[in-house]
Amino acid sequence: MRERVVTVTAPGRVEIVEQEAPPLRPGTFRVQTLFSGVSAGTELSYVKGTNPYLNVTWNADLGLFQAGEPSTPYPVTRLGYMQVGRVVETATPAVAVGRVGAMTYGHRTGWLADPVAERFVALPDDLDPLLGVYAAHMGPICANGLLHAASDLHGPDVRSLGDGVRGRRVAVVGAGVVGLLTALLARRHGAASVVVLDPTGQRRQVADALGLETLDPEADDPAVVLKTRWAHTAGDRGADVVFQCRGQAWALQLALRLLRPQGTVIDLAFYQGGADAVRLGEEFHHNGLALRCAQIGRVPRGLAPTWDRERLSAETIDLLRAYGDAIGKHLVSAVVPFDEAPTLLTDLAERRRQELQVVLAA
Repeated sequence: MRERVVTVTAPGRVEIVEQEAPPLRPGTFRVQTLFSGVSAGTELSYVKGTNPYLNVTWNADLGLFQAGEPSTPYPVTRLGYMQVGRVVETATPAVAVGRVGAMTYGHRTGWLADPVAERFVALPDDLDPLLGVYAAHMGPICANGLLHAASDLHGPDVRSLGDGVRGRRVAVVGAGVVGLLTALLARRHGAASVVVLDPTGQRRQVADALGLETLDPEADDPAVVLKTRWAHTAGDRGADVVFQCRGQAWALQLALRLLRPQGTVIDLAFYQGGADAVRLGEEFHHNGLALRCAQIGRVPRGLAPTWDRERLSAETIDLLRAYGDAIGKHLVSAVVPFDEAPTLLTDLAERRRQELQVVLAA
């Protein structure tokens, strides 16, 4: 049995490598890929050569990047984390043949999996399997953002994903996939207001189509607009919480300006070029603001026993069931054959092609 793997061999060079599939072993199962979603942030950083893992050593014990051999040198063979596959062979009672589930094994036509070491998020029969690309990792990234907002208010005593947004005024900077799913989660979990800010007109149109309010940050000063609208008490105006979902310095600077005094930015972005334009001597300092990084590698301190990845995936599936038709229609902008992956990824990296969410069909 042969399988094909999307591989980045050098900056700007992507190819499909064919290799022999490993044999089924006791306790494992094999999936055949149905769909594989493309992440325009992390994946393209490997195609562009901007991911720090390509250039320095990540010291996991110290939590530091240090000079040394790259932690992830080329060729990069495990690219992507938004896969949906059907089980075609199994040697474990844990996973049955025919089940369709979400996984995170990269762009490839098949995968031999160990259910003890890897997650298989079984998709319900009433969910379009195409939408399952969000269930294992991308959706939990966004749900973890809401979890950080809840922890900011309640510490480890978080009972619901809505504990940080219910009844509150919420701004979301960035109308990419992360921003739009986060905004939908905030609305579903009871936010009093949700406003999405993005300078790209096409992305604002998608947000509008999803029923979300939008603002153009390049028009009237959105901080003035929202702080005029969102009043709490004298001298206390602005968003209760801002989810920052675009990996550019201007976006983080805007997020800080939108907050009420002592508010919190929950940051889900990846700043590949750093964030030199962020001005910490202005609103951040004078309004006593907070900035929390909410990456999927960890949930807030004290919540790991009750809010594991499985629960975040369950929250994602609940969201997909509620808004699946709209997400499939408006957020997924293209479905292309697996064989076109090299051209697609290089075109996206070089900005020759603009897409919100591309899904590879294997």
